[in-house]
Amino acid sequence: MAPEENAGTELLQQSFERRFLAARALRSFPWQSLEAKLRDSSDSELLRDILQKTVKHPVCVRHPPSIKYARCFLSELIKKHEAVHTEPLDELYEALAETLMAKESTQGHRSYLLPSGSSVTLSESTAIISHGTTGLVTWDAALYLAEWAIENPAAFTNRTVLELGSGAGLTGLAICKMCHPRAYIFSDCHSRVLEQLRGNVLLNGLSLEADITANLDSPRVTVAQLDWDIATVHQLSAFQPDVVIAADVLYCPEAIVSLVGVLRRLAACREDQQAPEVYVAFTIRNPETCQLFTTELGRQWK
Repeated sequence: MAPEENAGTELLQQSFERRFLAARALRSFPWQSLEAKLRDSSDSELLRDILQKTVKHPVCVRHPPSIKYARCFLSELIKKHEAVHTEPLDELYEALAETLMAKESTQGHRSYLLPSGSSVTLSESTAIISHGTTGLVTWDAALYLAEWAIENPAAFTNRTVLELGSGAGLTGLAICKMCHPRAYIFSDCHSRVLEQLRGNVLLNGLSLEADITANLDSPRVTVAQLDWDIATVHQLSAFQPDVVIAADVLYCPEAIVSLVGVLRRLAACREDQQAPEVYVAFTIRNPETCQLFTTELGRQWK
């Protein structure tokens, strides 16, 4: 295989690996590129390699995605194989059979590979809305904020970071592993979200602050229940954050008013009278919502 072709094959495998571990939508996979590669090759070694980097990946074996997701992925992989090759590939059918016999669960895992070679793994709900909240799954803004943080570690290194509306915990766990904060405070207001969040912190090898066996090289990690509407300046002053972050929390007018209110109180609670730096990432689903956020910020900080 020519060097250029070999490099293209490796990139294709990496694309499948990253998307599958993170349980990204199947339509985002480079299926056409895979089919083209399969047509150029007379053997099935590429599919075996992709199987090892996805369903058989060590991270996936320890922390698998939802059964339904793995089943749909394998079904699509088999379709691509059958469209090109007449001989069945036993490994694919055996893997599919395992998913057909496995018991469905309301939880699945997503894993994100970090530049350091380590990963962030999250246990999440398989439903977008569960227990009356959308906070049990990861949304795109959390992923983009995590990527930005990894590219800009100086914003968090040696600093105390408070995250508002942490949800499943992707952004904070990536920052804790890659940006070396002094302390990190995950926060949310929903009890089920907080329960899952604590589990994800421990799943990624971090210790909560009360753990006397905590690794001294890791940041001090806290998971706090925080209701933006009722938290007082006195209560918020316990956090003393240098940096405040939030991802995908601007989903309705009420949430925007609450968010801006708690940011204003956080700005007033630091002992050095310096307002913390604030980074907010969100998907613009409605331009009016974005405009309301800007307007409300201007109104609160006249």
